[in-house]
Amino acid sequence: MRKISPRLIYFFGALGGLLFGYDTGVISGAILYVKRTLDLTALEEGMVVSSVLLGAMSIGPLSDKFGRKKMVMFAALIFLIGSLGSAFSPEFITLVLSRIVLGIAVGGASALVPTYLAEVAPAKMRGSLTSLNQLMVMSGILMAYIINYAFSGMAHTVSWRWMLGFAAIPSAILFIGGVFLPESPRYLGRIKKFDEALAVLNMLREPAEAQAELQEMKDADEVELGGFKELFSKFVRPALVIGVGLAIFQQFMGINTVLYYAPTIFKAIGMGDSASLMGTVGLGTVNVIITAWAVRVMETRGRKEWLLIGGVGMAVSLVALAILTNFAATGIMSYVTIVAMAFYLIFFCATWGPIMWTMIGEVFPLAVRGVGVGFSSLVNWGANLLVSLMFPVLLQHFSMPIIFGVFAVMCALASFFVKRYVFETRGRSLEEIEATLRDRANVAEDDSVVAGTTPIAH
Repeated sequence: MRKISPRLIYFFGALGGLLFGYDTGVISGAILYVKRTLDLTALEEGMVVSSVLLGAMSIGPLSDKFGRKKMVMFAALIFLIGSLGSAFSPEFITLVLSRIVLGIAVGGASALVPTYLAEVAPAKMRGSLTSLNQLMVMSGILMAYIINYAFSGMAHTVSWRWMLGFAAIPSAILFIGGVFLPESPRYLGRIKKFDEALAVLNMLREPAEAQAELQEMKDADEVELGGFKELFSKFVRPALVIGVGLAIFQQFMGINTVLYYAPTIFKAIGMGDSASLMGTVGLGTVNVIITAWAVRVMETRGRKEWLLIGGVGMAVSLVALAILTNFAATGIMSYVTIVAMAFYLIFFCATWGPIMWTMIGEVFPLAVRGVGVGFSSLVNWGANLLVSLMFPVLLQHFSMPIIFGVFAVMCALASFFVKRYVFETRGRSLEEIEATLRDRANVAEDDSVVAGTTPIAH
């Protein structure tokens, strides 16, 4: 097997996150010019923004059949096709259809990247390495904001085409990088290619660690591949509640309203086009810095503790935004509003942003990990679609203080959910987490097809 640096493996494994971020973030600036060129209504504006989410039918479950590596490369090709299709769209319908195609890749990346990184990362680094995905997502969003600002000086009839089409470049890089990625060792172990799995582990671990992890995989060799029936079984139910609950609350907290509509919000509080786009560059820079910090400190506290800190911090920030947007059109208050929005993003990027994706990549048992992560991602994109599609319409009928107030309530409910239903996964092997599910469900070993393995002491 061709030797490749572990850092390159982690980087290219997470590069799908950069495309995910770019293609979801670029529309925030492009939509200012798209709606003028194509003369869109508020509902059509919401459809253009959210159509990428409609297409986000996760291809994560297919990775259980074809492997993580092949599906990453397939997602890269779809990214390329969707980006070019969006850039050359002559009218509204073609643009929406192209972004639906693009969404297939976006949804696939959202499921594949956390799964791949969780399966190649050692337990002691899994939180930080899986959070690398969120860092790449935020880097992609920042890149989109910068590209939006760079092309904003062009005629509005063509500037948005360059903004949307630029994603073709990182798409091609991801496909080329995918050629050199190794397959996930746990996927190789599940299809009984243990020699290949060991070769990959030896690139990523010390020899003793690689042998021990290979033995864990062999012990789990009797696990049968599960589908949706097993996903909804009593054994997997605690993981499904965590995955689906975190996926829904992450969106209902309003994060993508800010990411997708930040320039629209800035214009609503009295800022011009260029100032609005420059404001998003500032927010994007904050996002990347805080996410990079979160990657470094992820393992210093438990996942559950970080989620609770983030939920409370976002709730307070949103209450401040609800108050400030009553006065935002009066000069200096608009900049105070931006600061409050930055604090909201800081709490999200440090906690719920990376940790949600980290946990859905590690909480599901091996036999249903692909379908479980894929289903949770699909729920996440469904919630994202609902919020993003309706925001322009809601903005016509309700004030921003009311909308931000509702998001603050959702943050409080999310914190209650975490306190009640989420269990800790930090520093534990994927097999130990699976054993915790068995203990929680109180299911005898021979009562579940998915259980399949001898419980691991922890």
